[in-house]
Amino acid sequence: MVTAAYNEAENVPKLAERLRAALKGYDHEIILVDDSSPDGTAAVAAKYFDRVIVMNNVGQTASLLEGIKEASGNLVVTIDADLENPPELVPALVRAAEDMGCDVVVASRTWLPRPAEVMASATLGRLLGVRDLFSNFRVFRRSLLADYNLKLGETFGCELLAASRLRGTKVCEVLYRPPPRRRSPRIGGTLKANIRATLAWLKCTYFYVGLSTAKALGLNAV
Repeated sequence: MVTAAYNEAENVPKLAERLRAALKGYDHEIILVDDSSPDGTAAVAAKYFDRVIVMNNVGQTASLLEGIKEASGNLVVTIDADLENPPELVPALVRAAEDMGCDVVVASRTWLPRPAEVMASATLGRLLGVRDLFSNFRVFRRSLLADYNLKLGETFGCELLAASRLRGTKVCEVLYRPPPRRRSPRIGGTLKANIRATLAWLKCTYFYVGLSTAKALGLNAV
């Protein structure tokens, strides 16, 4: 299990508790990657998580990738630290990966709160085979990204999905009904969040379509 956190000191104890309960009977480790939170998230998490990695303001995508690379198992589940992803769904995602032979499993929300998320998921998400492009509630086979280096900066996890798909992976999907959003999401308020999500969507689309075309012509690979 890997979660990327920024100013989540209040939530990490409950997240760890729910993850431990959901993963009872599974061999597992839970890793928190803290992106230099000023609220002491790393210190709090050290009491509850198996490992805590501190990054220096690198963003969510880079933090998630670092956690994936540092994980010891080959199946790695990524989850948001704000409790908006239900930890109780983790076993179902793992079973989907194992039973259906999936390289990536995405837990897609049945309702997307932002117009930018809706548009991104209806376009690039469709190309990638998911209905929730920016969901970071996912399962990855660690070997897919162990040698990968980010190219786009912050994309709120979109690049990790696009890069995996470019490597010929089998992507599966599990739908879930999301809980109400918190008042102050990490990505920002309504206007700021839509702008940032739109920029991430455009960067990922250019990246994916460009490399897909090059790959089809035998010119490049990810």
